[in-house]
Amino acid sequence: MISTASNKRYSIVAIREEAVNLVQIGAIALDRPLRILFEYLPAQQWNVIEHELERHDYLLRDHIIDLVGKISWESD
Repeated sequence: MISTASNKRYSIVAIREEAVNLVQIGAIALDRPLRILFEYLPAQQWNVIEHELERHDYLLRDHIIDLVGKISWESD
């Protein structure tokens, strides 16, 4: 689980950044549904996160790629 403060407000930008980080470390794939994020984000924030996603027209069945778009990888 990613370490986050329990009082952190999850904006769509913060959710997108969390998703990008998870993709970059190989924890999740771009073709996975957005609901996979709930395995990595604090349970007490799920309602807030789901509401924020819906507010920006994302559904939990949408894919991670829909949220993060194209990820630019830095070369090693």
